[in-house]
Amino acid sequence: MVDEVRVALITGGGTGIGAATARRLAADGYQVVVTGRRVGPIEEVASAVGGLAVVADASQEVDCRRAVDTTLREFGRLDVLVANAGVEAFGSAIDIELAEWRHVMDVNVDGVLLSVRASVEALKESRGAVVVVASVAALAAGPSFSAYVTSKTALLGLVRSLAVDLGSSGVRVNAVCPGWVATEMSNREVAELSLALNCTDESVRDRLVQHLPLNRMAEPSEIASCIAFLAGPDSAFMTGTALIVDGGGSAVDVGTIAYRDLG
Repeated sequence: MVDEVRVALITGGGTGIGAATARRLAADGYQVVVTGRRVGPIEEVASAVGGLAVVADASQEVDCRRAVDTTLREFGRLDVLVANAGVEAFGSAIDIELAEWRHVMDVNVDGVLLSVRASVEALKESRGAVVVVASVAALAAGPSFSAYVTSKTALLGLVRSLAVDLGSSGVRVNAVCPGWVATEMSNREVAELSLALNCTDESVRDRLVQHLPLNRMAEPSEIASCIAFLAGPDSAFMTGTALIVDGGGSAVDVGTIAYRDLG
């Protein structure tokens, strides 16, 4: 008897980590559905991997349900949800515009909740997995990044809660916490910082990774590999956890960085 092909739904699948995950899971034999708000990028990714594109805003309940319904209509099952859609906003907790704050929460937190709610019955049927793309911003704060930090921190609590509530149904829920990744989002951040510091983008990238043990940004494909692990059978006894993929940054004691000069 031939095993049924596993099916994955990826939110925010048009660029960066989402697109790389679509390519990785397709290479692993999954049928892939990618969603996003921009039709061009998701159709390009879907075409490249032989998958399906569904225009959907993860922060809208009706869109999340339509994406899952379309997946089930096309493929008859859903095995993996990769909740990747996310946005950022700059500003401290004191000065960020409330509308920006709420938009970040709507997409980054509510979007995951709504995607899981729309998927949960199908995932119970397949005893599937949810992989939430959080961030090292869930573990430590950077300056003037309060909404993003708060949203990603909230996701780890949501992941733990979902893992506890869904474990008896055989559904596993884990998070991946990337550090700096060479994506459209990080390119925007690099460009803004280079303008503020009046230096080149390359010098900014060097500054951003100078204290990471691996001294570089990740490629999106490297994060996709970790997502594929959490989605697949090799992580069958993992749920409610966060896999940190940050080039070693979280291992560094910032209070002792000055000692590097002695080396």
